[in-house]
Amino acid sequence: MERRTLIYFVLILLLAAVSTYLVVPSQYPDWVTDAFFWQSERARDLAFRLGLDLQGGLQVLLVSDMPDGQAPDAGELATARSIVERRVNALGLTEPVVQIQGTQRIVVEIPGIDDPAQAVETIRETALLEFVEPPSGYPVEMLMPGQTVVTDYGVADTSTLTTTDVFHTILTGANLNTAFSMQDTNTSLPVVAFKLESEGSTIFADYTAAHIGQALCIVLDKQILSCPTIESAIPGGEGVIQGNFSFDTAQQLALQLQYGALPVPLKIESYKAIGPSLGNISVEKSIRAGVVGLAVVFLFMLIYYRANGLAADLALALYVLLNLLLYKLIPVTLTLPGIAGFLLSAGMAVDANILVFERMKEELRRGRPLDRAAETGFARAWTSVRDSNFATLLTCVILFIFGSAFAASLVKGFAITLALGTVVNVFTAIIVTRTVVRVMIGLFGEGIQRKSWLLGL
Repeated sequence: MERRTLIYFVLILLLAAVSTYLVVPSQYPDWVTDAFFWQSERARDLAFRLGLDLQGGLQVLLVSDMPDGQAPDAGELATARSIVERRVNALGLTEPVVQIQGTQRIVVEIPGIDDPAQAVETIRETALLEFVEPPSGYPVEMLMPGQTVVTDYGVADTSTLTTTDVFHTILTGANLNTAFSMQDTNTSLPVVAFKLESEGSTIFADYTAAHIGQALCIVLDKQILSCPTIESAIPGGEGVIQGNFSFDTAQQLALQLQYGALPVPLKIESYKAIGPSLGNISVEKSIRAGVVGLAVVFLFMLIYYRANGLAADLALALYVLLNLLLYKLIPVTLTLPGIAGFLLSAGMAVDANILVFERMKEELRRGRPLDRAAETGFARAWTSVRDSNFATLLTCVILFIFGSAFAASLVKGFAITLALGTVVNVFTAIIVTRTVVRVMIGLFGEGIQRKSWLLGL
């Protein structure tokens, strides 16, 4: 047996062991999740993600809230859909689907949500943030969190206001560059950190330098969050917003500030929770169908191709493990069409092996030695394997583009799982099966050659 073959075989065994460990449900140590999810700011577990049709969730129907006779144009509605999608995505939810329905509605589907009220408020709220200057002589005891105030932002004629009670707006959320929730290092309380864009940074620095010792109030939707005293000039445009926040409300505020106001006023026409009972039944039936289908494929390969069939079955087992592992790591949200794509790709996974083994049989019938017949079979079958899988991948790309263009998330799910299965299939059918066959020939080649029935001849 060649040294290269032995190295490949050991690496394949290690890959199989790691895949098995990560696929089987378990309580993984922190270093495992940190190693695989270092790019994520949110802690993630190694669990399969299920779509709305499998685990239930929330469906929200938004409609434009414009005066009678008016309707948003297509561009405004598309922008609103994009903002809503970014807000919901930033909540860390599982593969939400946000799509336009008709000319005035947006449908939001959020699978597996724990707090529907938070998601609804995040979708709907505008969150107008203002940095305001209290009027001269304003009672200090009135500068308390939760106090409603009047600001001059957006007011064309302030003469109609009682000027002694009007707070002058220095900056608004429009000057924000980024906003995110974090834990204050001194108090351990949740706060919202922000960074202003260049113009806002200059205004903020100049104002704080000129008003040291005075209060600057941070107001959200005309309610005071906090009124800190300016102790020194604040260059760089960075700061934190303190308030009576929980970690969830701090994150919600950060998202609303980050993604700004909607270009189209939206109201929630309806929302409903979708139960997972149908999904549980579908998952059980899908798993049962998948197990039966794979068992039939395993038995067919073993009975018809004997020793080669055993090599193909081992490669197919690794194929299943690798697909499931990728679904966890990417992650892929599994829907019923997505499961169908996986089962279809699993059935197609042995096609390449069949081509190879039939080529091997032809070479053996011509009197070729077993090792040369095996190498020739893999070499001559490669062109057919390559072309067939390339055609499948091209179909997946077309389906994915179609699903993206028409907000058909179920079509996209089918395309993704089928494409992943196709790529993994090329690896397992060519690299893994060939390595296992080489190991079998290296260890038992003479015995297998003498007993032709072991090769299905």
